[in-house]
Amino acid sequence: MSKIAKAKGFKHSKPGLLLSIGTSAFGAISIFKDIKKARGEQDTLLLANAVVGALALVTGTALLLRELKQLGDDDILLG
Repeated sequence: MSKIAKAKGFKHSKPGLLLSIGTSAFGAISIFKDIKKARGEQDTLLLANAVVGALALVTGTALLLRELKQLGDDDILLG
């Protein structure tokens, strides 16, 4: 398999999935800041937006973890 083909499969490899989970952690920081700001300003709409964003983040991370678990030993970048 060529290096280009391996690079195209990076998103569905173990390192690619771990990188995606890591970027989700940075998204969580932003969501927590939004929740804190919404509570301070007593802005219900901003709070609802932050909660929906948090739920999407949790769901996305769960999907990534499930794919990582299913990946098993057939990781294309490991050889």
